Amino acid sequence: MEFRQLEYFCTISELENFTRTAEVLHVSQPSVTKAIKALESELGVVLIDRSQKRATLTEEGKVFLLHAQKIMQDAETARRDMQRFRKDMHETLRFGIPPMVEAYLFPDFFTKFRRAFPDVTLDVQEFADSEEVRSRADLGELDFGIILGGAAESDHELRIMEDSMSVCLHPEHPLAGKRVIAIEDLAEEKFIMQQPRTYQHREVYARCHEAGFVPELLLCTSQLKTIKQLVANREGISILPDFVTRMESIFVRRPLSPELEVVVSLYWGQQRCLSAVDNRLTDFMREYTATDEFKQRFLQA
Repeated sequence: MEFRQLEYFCTISELENFTRTAEVLHVSQPSVTKAIKALESELGVVLIDRSQKRATLTEEGKVFLLHAQKIMQDAETARRDMQRFRKDMHETLRFGIPPMVEAYLFPDFFTKFRRAFPDVTLDVQEFADSEEVRSRADLGELDFGIILGGAAESDHELRIMEDSMSVCLHPEHPLAGKRVIAIEDLAEEKFIMQQPRTYQHREVYARCHEAGFVPELLLCTSQLKTIKQLVANREGISILPDFVTRMESIFVRRPLSPELEVVVSLYWGQQRCLSAVDNRLTDFMREYTATDEFKQRFLQA
């Protein structure tokens, strides 16, 4: 089985025509026909029905197509991954971030990294939650991503910071007078949350369940500005990381009991071997998060 045979077969499955396939791939039609016949002979099955005007896949062909497409995708992933090690290529890193990070931690990091490494391009994409960032990195679709989670660590992530999550509520809310708010105190409140797959939603829901109640959800949204404004409008309460609320004056925040922590990490795929440019980014992240400027900006009381 040869790679070109798979390429011909996948193309025929889309175009349903040997002649058109040959034109698209810039080869002769006899070459395509010979390659497909050799593939069928090796597999011992007929992959393409040639009895009609269109070249359609047999049932066996449809099954084999799933394997062929996966092999083609894996080959492209491997080719793209090897580009990271070429000395003649301009370095590009595909970087994923969840909404909680996009407007707060990332802009400052991005600016400083670009100034330090103008030869490296960060191709930044925002995803719905940290779990999607993690899965995209594991699939090789992202080189790095920033994720929010608990205290667990792996060999494929670098801890950036640890923070607490606090209750956010209107200054005139009855609970605003408390120094610390117990999770049980929130049983009658309306919660404004992020989407269900986010760390915030999962952990807050779990804490409420442990306390014996199911939180009443007023709204789930990925828009942090919306969450904050609704809290300021006295529509409900939320529980958010301190690094996204420290500078807010439209509502107050109170520590939660028991404390709910959040860990922010730089993550790369489980199968990824770090290249020279990858190490430049991880080294920079270590240095950047160790500076007094970073600590004062994101970790101040």
